[in-house]
Amino acid sequence: MAVIVTVEIPGGTQEQYEETTRLLEAAEWWPPAGFIAHAAGPDDSGGWRVVDFWDSEADFMAFVEQARPVFERGGLPPILPTVQEAVNVMVRPSP
Repeated sequence: MAVIVTVEIPGGTQEQYEETTRLLEAAEWWPPAGFIAHAAGPDDSGGWRVVDFWDSEADFMAFVEQARPVFERGGLPPILPTVQEAVNVMVRPSP
């Protein structure tokens, strides 16, 4: 079952996000198993919000364990994601 993962990062900055993304994309294991899609941007409180789609919660949790050192190097604070079932996930087909 696909899942939607929402991560709120209070006080998170675009610079932290971009550095963490750069480090993740440089990892030899990127993209991780079960990864479907990702979006991120500033929230209304001055922090950062990430919304991901994964094949399963187990895939997401395996990614978190693998990526924890990258999150720390990128300067992100510890986060508590919310996970919910995705009834449908649609992505634009590649041309």
